[in-house]
Amino acid sequence: QVQLQESGPGLVQPSQTLSLTCTVSGVSITSANFFWNWFRRPPGKEMEWIGNIAFSGSSDRSPALRSRTAISRDTARNQFTLQLSSVRPEDTAVYYCARSQGTTAVRDQDYWGQGTQVTVSS
Repeated sequence: QVQLQESGPGLVQPSQTLSLTCTVSGVSITSANFFWNWFRRPPGKEMEWIGNIAFSGSSDRSPALRSRTAISRDTARNQFTLQLSSVRPEDTAVYYCARSQGTTAVRDQDYWGQGTQVTVSS
């Protein structure tokens, strides 16, 4: 079975960089045709796609966050990571990792992590 698990800090200070890791089990992140996505849901708002990294290693990012976002992977650990720089209180959200076959819509993700709460506050 495929499982995804987010890990990282629950509290980040403004201006710092948020780093989150998604650990995948049950399937290799290099397996053909799969894309590994990051989403977030701020309180009272809809789910927002952040970006992804494909099985090939190619990454894509939401235009809204592109300048502050980096997505990478560690194939040996079967993990992919999100770095969001210069965080602000508005970045407070539950962050999720998920899998798709290339699309970014919430409904097209077939596996999700449980989510991890990230609060940006001083």
